[in-house]
Amino acid sequence: MGGIIDNSQTYLLMVALLSVLALLILIIYLKIHAFVSLVTVSLGTAIAAGIPYKDVISTLNGGFGGTLASVALLVGLGAMIGKILETTGGAKVLADTLINRFGEKRAPFALGIASLLFGFPIFFDAGLIVMMPIIFSVAARFGGSVLKYALPAAGAFAAMHGFVPPHPGPVAAADALHANIGLLLIVGILVALPTWYFGSYLFGLYAGKKFNIPVSKLFMSNEIIDERKLPKFTTVLLILVLPVLLISLDTVLNTLQTAKIINGDAILVQFLRLLGKTPIALLITLLICITAFTKDYGLKHLEKLCDSSLAPICSVILVTGAGGMFGGVLRASGIGDALATLLADTGLPVIVAAFIIATCIRVAQGSATVALTTTAGLIAPVVETTTGLSQLDLCFIVIAIAGGSTVLSHFNDSGFWLVSRLLEIDEKTTLKTWTVMETLLGTIAFGIAALLSLIF
Repeated sequence: MGGIIDNSQTYLLMVALLSVLALLILIIYLKIHAFVSLVTVSLGTAIAAGIPYKDVISTLNGGFGGTLASVALLVGLGAMIGKILETTGGAKVLADTLINRFGEKRAPFALGIASLLFGFPIFFDAGLIVMMPIIFSVAARFGGSVLKYALPAAGAFAAMHGFVPPHPGPVAAADALHANIGLLLIVGILVALPTWYFGSYLFGLYAGKKFNIPVSKLFMSNEIIDERKLPKFTTVLLILVLPVLLISLDTVLNTLQTAKIINGDAILVQFLRLLGKTPIALLITLLICITAFTKDYGLKHLEKLCDSSLAPICSVILVTGAGGMFGGVLRASGIGDALATLLADTGLPVIVAAFIIATCIRVAQGSATVALTTTAGLIAPVVETTTGLSQLDLCFIVIAIAGGSTVLSHFNDSGFWLVSRLLEIDEKTTLKTWTVMETLLGTIAFGIAALLSLIF
C-alpha cells in the first residue's frame, strides 16, 4: 500500500462506497457501457485504495483473467450446446414434455424443480447456461415476461450452490468450523427448499408480472424447426443430464478421497475426476451433441451453428470478466478485511455476527465463495471458544454465513452480470429483480437457520 495514502479502515470503506456510487452514476444515469464503466472504476478504485502503481495492472488483469478462466469456457461451450438444441428443436421437445407433465400454469415450477435437481452437483453458472435454451423455449411458447420462468430456475441454482454440499463454499465453511458434512447436507437441503420456494419461485412469479421482459435472442434461432427431424426426448434428456452425471462423478470421487476411502493419487481416479471438471464435462457433452445431430443436419451446418452462437456472447463474457476485475480490486485493497475487523468483536450472538460479517464482505468484494470462506475463517476462533455448540448449531452457523454471502449481489459480482447479459435486461432492472431475489434467498435462509438454532 502507498505510504502517503490514508489506509485506515474508514478510508477504505469510503473508497468502496464511492466506487459503487460511481458505477451507479456511470451505468444507470450516464448510460456508459457497463464494460467501460467497470474497467474505469476498477482502475480508479485500485489507485484510490493505495495499491502500488506497479501492481495496478497485474491486479486488474488478475481479477479479469481469473473470472474469464472460469466463465469463458463455460459460456462458450454452453452457448454452442444451447444453439444446437434450440435450432434442432431439442429445447422445444423438452419444453413440450415438461409442460405436458406439469401443465402451462406450473411451467415456472417445473423449471425450478428441474434446476434444483441439476443444481445439486453442478455450479451456478454452468447450470444456468445449460438450462437457458429450455427456459427461453418455454417462455417463447407461452409468452409473458421471461423473468417468470428464468428467476425460479436461476434461484434454484443459486440456493443449491450457496447452501448445499458438495459446493465449495459450504464445504470450506464446514471444514473451518469442523461441522459434519453429512449433517450439513441434510440441513442445507431442508433450508434450501423453502428458501427457493419463497425467495425465488414466488418472487419470480411476482417479478414476471411487474417487469415485462421479452425473451432474449441469445439462444433463439431464426431458423424454422423441421418437425420431421425433431430429436427424441430421451436424446435431449441425455444431453442435459450428461454434464450433471460427469460433474457428479468428480464430486463423489472427491468426497471418497476426503474420507480416505479411495486413493486420490491413483491415475484412474485423477483421470475420472478430470472428466468431471465442468469445462471438460461440457466439452464432452458438446461433442456428444454434435454426434447425435450430425446424421440429420451434417457437420458443416452444425459448425455454422456453433460459430454463430459465439458472437452474441462476447458482451456476456467481457462484462462478466470486468465484474470480476472490480471484485478482484476490492479484495486486493483489503476492504473486505476492514469490514470484518470492525464487526468481529461486536458481542452479537455468533450466528448473527456470522451473517452480518458475511453480508459486509459479500457487498464489499462480490464473490459469494470468498465471503463464505473468509467469514468462516474469521468466525472460527469465536466458535471454538463458545461452549455448548452442538453439531446442529455449527450447521446453522454455516447456513447463516452462506445466507450473508448470498445477499445483495450487485456490480462487483460476476453472477450479476452473467444474469443481466444472458437475459438481456438493463442494470437497473437487474438490481430490482436479481439483486432483490438474491437478498431474499440469503435473508430467508438465515431466518430459518436462526429460528432452528433457537428450537434445537
